Amino acid sequence: MDLFTPLEIEAIWLSLKVSIWAMFWSLPIALGTAWILARYNFRGKFLVDGIIHLPLVLPPVVIGYVLLVLMGKQGVIGQFLYDVFGVTLAFSWRGAAVAAGIMAFPLIVRAIRLSFEAVDQRLEAAARTLGAKPVSVFLSVTLPLTMPGIVNGSILGFARCLGEFGATITFVSNIPGETRTLPIALYGFSQVPGGEEAAFRIVVISIIIALLALAGSEILARRIRVRLGGSS
Repeated sequence: MDLFTPLEIEAIWLSLKVSIWAMFWSLPIALGTAWILARYNFRGKFLVDGIIHLPLVLPPVVIGYVLLVLMGKQGVIGQFLYDVFGVTLAFSWRGAAVAAGIMAFPLIVRAIRLSFEAVDQRLEAAARTLGAKPVSVFLSVTLPLTMPGIVNGSILGFARCLGEFGATITFVSNIPGETRTLPIALYGFSQVPGGEEAAFRIVVISIIIALLALAGSEILARRIRVRLGGSS
């Protein structure tokens, strides 16, 4: 008996691909956003912070509908991407990665921002007094000290991407082999007679993947703390 059915393998692979690409585009932006929010005060900062955290408080279908309006073929962004680059996001796995990344974005930003705020800025000042340039200070002092938060935020965001459902199904629908991730597959199986066993298997698979991601986050964070001189 095979461990996974072809449909389950397809959903697992697609979920991993979508989550990895979601993190690929969202993590660098989240890193820069967290740095700005942690280190600078500017007019409208409260509003910017609120907009970033909207995916946490709005129903996911609202985010999905906004993405569909803006990034569908007739949307402002979607039409531009199609006309200039020939890229279509709606009803594709790329759109699923965009939706997942947006839903995970505030969680990643918050974890990294807290790490930036916890860094002793006197260490950065000392490096600058020794002649280090701002970029060197960031790469050699700030970034290593922030790494546990970056790792935790990344794994937390990755797990959130794996579990994304509402915004994804609204924006890219349920297309086998293209957008049917694990949560969408679970929804599909739960809607058909006799799909209880397949739905249960999807639940178990999702739990295992999430636990592995969380365990990996903890192991990496501990190793980084040890390298930085912290306690394990």
